[in-house]
Amino acid sequence: MATWTDVRRIALALPETTEQSSRGTTHWRVRDRNFVWERPLHRVDREALGEAAPDGPVIGVRVADLGVKEAVLAEDSDVFFTIPHFDGFPAVLVLLDLIEVAELDELIVEAWLTRAPARLAKEYLASSQPT
Repeated sequence: MATWTDVRRIALALPETTEQSSRGTTHWRVRDRNFVWERPLHRVDREALGEAAPDGPVIGVRVADLGVKEAVLAEDSDVFFTIPHFDGFPAVLVLLDLIEVAELDELIVEAWLTRAPARLAKEYLASSQPT
């Protein structure tokens, strides 16, 4: 299962990514645009989720749009979830303890691609293609 070390390693391996801390949580950004962040559940989140409120570390991850969000949530409800605070917002919450590292890698790279400037994303994809 994935750890904070995995999140940091994957995110910082992507071009022009920076790590910032604010209010006790860590955020990874590409050119000042968040794409993955630490997202502990707050009291209101736990109240909204009720018995389904998970324990363990949680990250927020941007997705391309609300359609992708719904697809990711449907993929594995043990790993991916959302809260009312994210209604209408293209992001999912991820239980770090339950996601495989390879799946986390794919999710973070996709999040980065949705937030990176088009030229930077294109350059990254071109350099990532096998020759």
